[in-house]
Amino acid sequence: MDLFGRGEDEAARIGYLRREIERHNRLYYELDAPEITDAEFDALVNELKALEEAHPELRSAGSPTSKVGGAPAGRFPTYRHKAAMLSLDNCFSPEELMAFDARVRKALGSEKVGYVCEPKIDGLAMSLEYKDGKLAVGVTRGDGVTGENVTANVLTVKDVPRTLSRCEGCGPLPAEITIRGEVYMRKADFQALNQSRDEEGLPPFANPRNSAAGSLRQLDSSITAGRKLSFFAYYLPEPAPARLTSHSDALALLEGFGFKVNPEIRRVEGIEEAIGFCEHLETIRDSIEYEIDGAVIKVDSLALQRELGFTQRSPRWAIAYKFAPRQAKTKLLRIEVQVGRTGVLTPRAVLEPVNVSGVVVQHASLHNEDLIRQKDIREGDTVLVQRAGDVIPEVVGPILEDRKGTERPFRMPDACPECGSAVSREDEEVALRCTNASCPARLREGLLHFASRDAMDIDGLGPAVIDQLMLKGLVHDFADLFKLDAATLASLDRMGEKSGAKLAAAIGASRGRNLGRLLASIGIRNVGPATAKLIAARFGDVEALMRAEEEDLLEVETVGPVVAESVVRFFRLPQNEVLVEKLRAAGVNMTEPKAKERGSGPLSGMTVVFTGTLTQMTRSKAEELAAMAGAKVTDSVSSKTDLVVAGSEAGSKLEKARRLNVRVADEREFMEMIGEKAVKDEGGLF
Repeated sequence: MDLFGRGEDEAARIGYLRREIERHNRLYYELDAPEITDAEFDALVNELKALEEAHPELRSAGSPTSKVGGAPAGRFPTYRHKAAMLSLDNCFSPEELMAFDARVRKALGSEKVGYVCEPKIDGLAMSLEYKDGKLAVGVTRGDGVTGENVTANVLTVKDVPRTLSRCEGCGPLPAEITIRGEVYMRKADFQALNQSRDEEGLPPFANPRNSAAGSLRQLDSSITAGRKLSFFAYYLPEPAPARLTSHSDALALLEGFGFKVNPEIRRVEGIEEAIGFCEHLETIRDSIEYEIDGAVIKVDSLALQRELGFTQRSPRWAIAYKFAPRQAKTKLLRIEVQVGRTGVLTPRAVLEPVNVSGVVVQHASLHNEDLIRQKDIREGDTVLVQRAGDVIPEVVGPILEDRKGTERPFRMPDACPECGSAVSREDEEVALRCTNASCPARLREGLLHFASRDAMDIDGLGPAVIDQLMLKGLVHDFADLFKLDAATLASLDRMGEKSGAKLAAAIGASRGRNLGRLLASIGIRNVGPATAKLIAARFGDVEALMRAEEEDLLEVETVGPVVAESVVRFFRLPQNEVLVEKLRAAGVNMTEPKAKERGSGPLSGMTVVFTGTLTQMTRSKAEELAAMAGAKVTDSVSSKTDLVVAGSEAGSKLEKARRLNVRVADEREFMEMIGEKAVKDEGGLF
């Protein structure tokens, strides 16, 4: 079934998939507010992987297929993980588990492998760092390299030891050790929390995972302490104590240190026993005191884990087996339509409240009109609802035998439900869009995006503030934000003098962001942060970009005809010309250091690939510096690659580089090659 639209050429489809995956990553990891099911998300990722493999010329170093999770949400200090905190690949059937086992055995040349099987808890992954036996740092996954430092809140979780125990046979406590696990909320505690919120007139949490994630991100740790969070430890990343030879040994050591380890964990021999564990676990899931959405299968031997290694985003020695979603019947009362920042109209089901695996469901996304038509979903239908991945509600379809003849087929409106303007569907697009660039719903979502971390990064400019600014008529476009002063902001509800001054300072600081950030923030269709950065580096200032033709943009790495047309069309619209001029008058920076032409920098003429985890800067920063030094940065190693820069935990790319006799440099050597001064100038850590 096609949920997301077809008909675009490959470049357009890849661009669409990247934007959608990035958006859903942010909703899930940063906002704890996912919109689609795990299965639908996995389908998007798998399609993007297939397209990128079929069209390597369209690959991008910033593609979400090479990323883990989402960026830190920005409410807490960021913290770089000692070892990358990767995600797991998913599978959904015993056949896929057997295929995983076949890959493992082929790579190891083994007939049978021992596995450890664990419940996959629906919570929030956490990394704990202990120094001299005492908890020093608690940090969320974030993007896998950098997370949020939530130590004060982690200290309130009863199952997290402040000091490691000195157990008999455990040996001396290591000077430093990192321990990974899952923060979760038991079903009973979740129900009690929602009951108390209902009594206080507060909206309930959607599910235990969201409540755990939201509780850990409270700025007041006393609120976290009252949420009754729990913790299971499940992993010791490298470097683990040398005496350990298996994951089973590591779990025993974690128990010796004083951690709770899941009692359902089992060691098995061979994939048949692992499949049996998964099937048994699925039959008892309702009797377990916490939500699970699957099982995790890990190679037990640490030596074999090291031999198998990692891809850029996941270990080759582990996989997550996802359970089938649970379902319930209910009445579809009506279908309402919401408007997003790009003007897309999205239908949403309003349901008669129904309990689906312990969570009361009242709404579910229907994605688009074509999907509704394909499933023949009608207002008034009795429908089957499921929480795929045990999180996001979706309408599976109507119960046809329950139809009475009074159900009403749904049609998308001819006018925007927010502003009344006409709506249109562009060629080969599945979505309807509001044609009014000043639509209040588009403006609200656009302002939220403009202020987001990957755009202009205005800390404190959230939904509640934006709603008030729009209601009072203070903001009609992005440029109006820069007219706001501390006194005006302080007059808003729940702001006050201190908060108003802080937000005014954040808005003022955003004036200095570079052109790449600005392009990523103002809503140019098909242009995300990575593409915006490349375009900005090519043209250097907004005047040159506004004069550019499509053929000029096609000279930019990764920019295809669809992106080029979008950029040119955006800057040809009179209202956008006015917006740019207003932003310029407000003092917003509209320049970017231009990338050195090939042949003019220390890496001139070289093709460079980055792999592994960098410690002195982010991957995107390193790629930017390499490009400014005259290099072409690509995502795959070939005989045409001149240099591979390898960080820690480098995997197959490093191995391929060695096979092809490609020059390999570590991070320090790379910095020396581009010049230490260049790193200083670009905000590096020297």
